Amino acid sequence: MASGLDVAFFGSSLVSAYWNGAATYYRGIIRALAERGHRITFYEPDAFGRQQHRDIEDPAWARVVVYPGEGEAGVLRALDAARGADLVIKASGVGVFDQLLERATLDLQGPSTIVAFWDVDAPATLDRLAGDAEDPFHSLVPQYDLVLTYGGGDPVVEAYERVGARQCVPVYNALDPETHHPVPSDPRFEGDLAFLGNRLPDRETRVEAFFLEAAERLPGHRFLLGGSGWGDKTLPANVHYLGHVYTRDHNALNVTPRAVLNVNRESMARYGFSPPTRVFEAAGAGGCLITDEWEGIELFLDPGSEVLVARDGDAVAELLEQLTPVRAAAIGRAARRRLLSEHTYAHRAAQVDAVLGAVPPVREAAR
Repeated sequence: MASGLDVAFFGSSLVSAYWNGAATYYRGIIRALAERGHRITFYEPDAFGRQQHRDIEDPAWARVVVYPGEGEAGVLRALDAARGADLVIKASGVGVFDQLLERATLDLQGPSTIVAFWDVDAPATLDRLAGDAEDPFHSLVPQYDLVLTYGGGDPVVEAYERVGARQCVPVYNALDPETHHPVPSDPRFEGDLAFLGNRLPDRETRVEAFFLEAAERLPGHRFLLGGSGWGDKTLPANVHYLGHVYTRDHNALNVTPRAVLNVNRESMARYGFSPPTRVFEAAGAGGCLITDEWEGIELFLDPGSEVLVARDGDAVAELLEQLTPVRAAAIGRAARRRLLSEHTYAHRAAQVDAVLGAVPPVREAAR
């Protein structure tokens, strides 16, 4: 495809994972695209305390522009600065000015500029459209040159096609081996099972079922809960609350406990084919992953040998009781090998290049 594109990317945050579950995904895919010769400017708002909780400096592989999270003047200046880019991306879930950006990025389309919507939470977006026939996004979807999603498989593709998307392509989460890799264990994270995830409405019930109920069944085991928003939650006595865990500590959190748990949000479990970043972070560090059951897991990891799959909290407890340190280590090693061979962000960036190469305005830009 065209090489060395100028890309304007409007997302939640590249430099902070604070209340920003897409950070790992953005960093992995954008760095891999930069390594393929593209020049990315990432526009993010100063909102939700993210700038005060940065966990990386501005990276060498992307230019970061922070605009005010209040008042429209700053975001309008950012949009004006993005004019003339070869590719403009509006990501879902920026958190502020989303409807403005959904509409205004389309004004940047031109003979050599394509505008794509990159949905990092397609189930939420599609549920939003299904629940409101008057949502103005209905009329905007068909205007985007391309819709990319970070998961969802055929169910999401078909749903986007039904609302008029010209083309919808899933670009799944993946492993960035430079940031997620084996490290020595850390005494702070010793335990039998760890779960890391922010407290969200359509996640909490499933965390109660898969994590907290398992903890209640195994009072002699030590459980670790990380993520924002759980501070006022009543927890079993054997659950240690870690609070927000900075990305610099994720590898240690993934390799130190006997196993780590992934719990998909209800909407993602319902659509299937939506492995969250946690799957790749944990397996990439060589951790033994236990995940809730969802359709499509075998596309990424083989159940039984590369990942353990549980249908509910009782099953999580049973798996944990039977899991020896030797087997846990073997599962972690096998998962890491699988991801390195098939599911890195270098693989995903090559896919994005191939998709973009078929979009007429990008071919025009290449000429």
